[in-house]
Amino acid sequence: MEDARLRNLGLRRLGHPLRRRAFPSSEVETRAREAAVSELTQRIVATNGIRLNIAEHGDGPPVLLCHGFPESWYSWRHQLSALAAAGFHAVAPDMRGYGKSDRPEAIDQYTLFHLVGDMVGLLDALEAPSSVIVGHDWGAVVAWHAALLRPDRFHAVIGLSVPFRPRANARPTSLMPRTAESQFYQLYFQQPGIAEAELERDPRATVRAMLYAVSGDASDGGAGIAMVPRGGSLLQAAEVPASLPHWLSERDIDFYAGEFQRAGFAGGLNWYRNIDRNWELMAPFAGARIKVPALYMAGNRDLVVAFPGMDQLLANLRNFIPQIRDTLMLPGCGHWTQQERPDEVNAAMIEFLRSLPNRG
Repeated sequence: MEDARLRNLGLRRLGHPLRRRAFPSSEVETRAREAAVSELTQRIVATNGIRLNIAEHGDGPPVLLCHGFPESWYSWRHQLSALAAAGFHAVAPDMRGYGKSDRPEAIDQYTLFHLVGDMVGLLDALEAPSSVIVGHDWGAVVAWHAALLRPDRFHAVIGLSVPFRPRANARPTSLMPRTAESQFYQLYFQQPGIAEAELERDPRATVRAMLYAVSGDASDGGAGIAMVPRGGSLLQAAEVPASLPHWLSERDIDFYAGEFQRAGFAGGLNWYRNIDRNWELMAPFAGARIKVPALYMAGNRDLVVAFPGMDQLLANLRNFIPQIRDTLMLPGCGHWTQQERPDEVNAAMIEFLRSLPNRG
């Protein structure tokens, strides 16, 4: 049923053999991880002409953690404590447009060059010559491009859910799925004001629906919100759970809802409105490869790995990232990689980080 629905939308499940790994988890470890979250600190730092709120924990070599949409630093709550315990200085910003960070009004202030610039400036604020950079969803796009454009500052990269995608031969929005009846959700996000009106009507209901609808627990694998009916809304077909899955609590929903109640969704949506502008700006780097050590992880039920052409891209990542160490698929995991499978993600991240030469 799920695969048929995806095929009807022009999507597909990942079919090629990637390495799959299972990690042990324990209730004791989970409780310890949740308790450790309370020990982290937050502060505002100046970077790249704006101010970013950062959550940080631990001492040692820095590791920057970049979140995606619609999230905040809080999506890394399980990794901050684990990385700190492993001897690293974990730093998770509210990215530009989110949470307590600045939210420029102009749409063109959310290009990849601004976002990568924010991370370079954050390293300067931390007085760190270089760091490993980690990203999930849109944050993965930032992380991959930070490693591509500034390998002197980002000496290794970990991407979750979204792999590095080489520059296409045409504008990205021109390649997105659309029919007479519906359009790809990223096209729905393009017109300012429309998605904001829907998502801000009830931020708590929005966050609850979005986090569940593309998780590994949803029955349709996220296909319900991949394509938006013309004249309709993103969430009208989202699967709403009777109760939350084990990895997501009402407290988590409350935190996210509070952030978006205050900050709105426009900042995050403006990232999508620069997709074609990013394509134009990246023209000088067409064909460039990421040359630092890298790790990629995703869930095998993540809607992203079902996007058209993704199976071929993932099978050939080494052509674009020669030093990629591993490509891991987490069975049963959906889009919210580090939240759905924190123990597995933490173990793989720490193993990768410890394999790198000492860089502070």
